[in-house]
Amino acid sequence: MLSKESLDFFKKLVESPSPSGFEQPAAKVFRDYVSKFSKVKVDVMGNSIATLNEEAGLRIMLAGHIDQIGFLVNYVNDQGFLYLTQAGGPNVLTLIGARLKIHTKKGPILGVFGAKTKHQLEEEEAKKTYKLEDLWVDIGAKDKNDALSMICVGDPVTFADGFEELLGGRVIAPGFDDKVGAFVVAEVLKNLANENLDAAVYGVATVQEELGLRGARTAAYGINPQVGIAIDVTFGNDYPGINKQKWGETDLDKGPVISRGGNINPKIYDTLVESAERLQLPYQIDAQGSATGTDANLMQVNKEGMATGLVSVPLRYMHSQCEIVSLDDV
Repeated sequence: MLSKESLDFFKKLVESPSPSGFEQPAAKVFRDYVSKFSKVKVDVMGNSIATLNEEAGLRIMLAGHIDQIGFLVNYVNDQGFLYLTQAGGPNVLTLIGARLKIHTKKGPILGVFGAKTKHQLEEEEAKKTYKLEDLWVDIGAKDKNDALSMICVGDPVTFADGFEELLGGRVIAPGFDDKVGAFVVAEVLKNLANENLDAAVYGVATVQEELGLRGARTAAYGINPQVGIAIDVTFGNDYPGINKQKWGETDLDKGPVISRGGNINPKIYDTLVESAERLQLPYQIDAQGSATGTDANLMQVNKEGMATGLVSVPLRYMHSQCEIVSLDDV
C-alpha cells in the first residue's frame, strides 16, 4: 500500500503535463522529489538522472520514461478550429469529445475534439474510420486571428483529464504510460537511499520514449551501465474482446509483469523472479518474441551492451485519455 506522501507524489507527477519533447513540468516534479535523497542532474536531452553511491564500479540503470503521448498544434483554419499532429501514438477511436489542454506561453487553454453530430452524418460518413487529421479542436475562438492571438503552431497538447480513483484500488488518468515507471524509479531510490549499496544506482526519468526511445539512448550512453532495468507499462488483457492466445495473460491486480525474450538477459530475468518469490510478491510473466517497444530495447545494445531486464505494470486502454492501473500492481 502506498503511503500518503508517495500517493500525493504519484498524483502530482501524473497531473503535470509531459508530452514527448515537452517533459519539463513533470520532470521537475520528479527531480524535486528525488533530490531529497539522491544526487540529481539533467542531461542535454532532458533526462533527469538521480544517483546513489556514484563511485561504485558496478553501475545499474533504472529507467522509466516520463513522457506521455500528446499532440502539437499543426494548423488553424479560418474559423479558428485547430488541427493537430500526434506526438506518440494516440488511439483515434477514443478521441471524439475528449477534452484537451493546449499548453501556450500564456498558460493552458481548454479545448475539445469535435466532430459532426450523429444526426448530421451522411450514410457513408457514418461508416468512416476517422484519422487524426479528420478531427478538429474547438477552443471557442471566433476566427483564425482570435485563435492565433492565444495559441501558436507547435504548442504541445495533452488530455485534460486528471487523476481519479475508481473502485477496487484502481486509478484512472492519462499519462500512466509511463509516469508509472518514473514513479517506481523514484520510490526504489527512496527505499535504497539508506542502504549500504555495493553498486551505483542511476534512476532515470527518460524523455521522448514515445518518439523512438530517444532519451534512453543518450542516458545509457552517458552512464554506460553494466545492468539496466526498464520499468514501463504493458497491456492489461483482462477486459472484453482480448484474444489471450495472441496477447497473453497479463491482468490487473496480479502483480507486475516480468518479461522474457531476446531483449532480456536470462540472468537478470532469473534474479527478478527469484527476488519476487523470496519476498513473496505476486508477479506475472510475458513472452517478448522480438525487441520490445520500451527503453529496454535501446539499453540492451548501448555501446558494448548491457544486461537488461524489463518489469511492467498492467494497464488498460493504453494511449487513451482513460488509462487504468491497479495501485496494488504499482
